[in-house]
Amino acid sequence: MSTKILAVDTATENCSVALIMGNEVIARCEYAPREHTTKILPMVDSVLAEAGVKLNQLDALAYGRGPGSFTGVRIGIGIAQGLAFGADLPMIGVSTLAAMAQGSYRTEQAEQVVAAIDARMGEVYWGQYQCQQDGDWAVLGAELVIEPKALPEMVQTESGIWLTAGTGWESYAEE
Repeated sequence: MSTKILAVDTATENCSVALIMGNEVIARCEYAPREHTTKILPMVDSVLAEAGVKLNQLDALAYGRGPGSFTGVRIGIGIAQGLAFGADLPMIGVSTLAAMAQGSYRTEQAEQVVAAIDARMGEVYWGQYQCQQDGDWAVLGAELVIEPKALPEMVQTESGIWLTAGTGWESYAEE
């Protein structure tokens, strides 16, 4: 029997749900600024129905712990807590920035990623990640909130090609 983990994330403008069962992933993702509260539960229902799995058959529930939108993070955590409590499931907090790095690996085979999310008011949430030989991701330094002009001096790029991910790059491209 394979491990089944449901993940929800509402920390950014995207609203997403994914279910992993062994090597199979069923996911929904929608760009839905300010609509997370109306989108997330139907997405959960849709993913579970497609998989033929009930909430109480899951092994754990993962949630995007941020950084991200203040309200979005709280919506995701609240939904995750409600679902996990009702089904007596353990919860797993996942960094939004680290999830972006992992996503870049899955789509671009990037092993070194600098992720930045627009934090508004002239700042970005930022993290730098490197895929290790065992497949785990290591954060280099710490996840921070900084001004975009500080990004070039923060990035540690001693080796290889680094992929950029997230909304922080395009939001402050001029800076």
